[in-house]
Amino acid sequence: MDKVLVDKVDGVGVITFNRPDRHNAVDDPMGDAFASALNVLLDDREVRAILLKANGPSFCSGRDVGVLGERTGLESDFDVVRRLQEFRVAQLQCPKPIVAALKGAVLGLGCEIALAADVRVSSTKLKLGLPEINYGLLPDTGGTQLLTALIGPSRAKYMVLSGSYIDAVTALAWGAVDFVVEPDAVDARALEIAAEFAGKPPIALAMGKQLIDQMHSGAIRAGLGQELLAQTALFLTDDYKEARAAQREGRKARYRGR
Repeated sequence: MDKVLVDKVDGVGVITFNRPDRHNAVDDPMGDAFASALNVLLDDREVRAILLKANGPSFCSGRDVGVLGERTGLESDFDVVRRLQEFRVAQLQCPKPIVAALKGAVLGLGCEIALAADVRVSSTKLKLGLPEINYGLLPDTGGTQLLTALIGPSRAKYMVLSGSYIDAVTALAWGAVDFVVEPDAVDARALEIAAEFAGKPPIALAMGKQLIDQMHSGAIRAGLGQELLAQTALFLTDDYKEARAAQREGRKARYRGR
């Protein structure tokens, strides 16, 4: 079964995450398929806006923890994180407006995908969070930077440093999402917004998006570089090893401190 589906509806390119049995947790094949799908829609002149949605109960529960930290070939931690960041930059620089239809778990990598969209439509059944700290890690594809730009530093610190998730009501009040609707209406409402964008002049769309993003784009790019360095270092720490061991063994982690 394809882990990512691609369709077109009235000028809207629709990308559907299709790993519902894993709450659309992202493994390497799914990540590659998502990148390929976005590239296909970027090159399609008939597509003037993009919708991200998901099959199953959740939008995306993050990186598949079953493969977290695994490396194939000769890639280092630095190489892997940098490659993932390059795709996030491509998403952020997409000239076509991206609308995300969020539901259920929107965690970790899934949260970063959502934060990099231009408009977020949320189900009332939402769990939005960046739980990487529970693994001895931190967000590494823009989560700290994008979240801070949307909700401010204090609230971003709460989410990043606690690893806690917030619900739809809180996410709307804080500015992490833009619309909240009932679960059975989230995809339709998000498609409606994407179709509204798709009906506008494409050059003006691209320029308007770029002008607005200009406010934070420099800081976000600089912050991505800091995330890269931090995450590469964290993969080598005793804290990371202890967090993974504690989860495997079903016990509370015992950190030695600084």
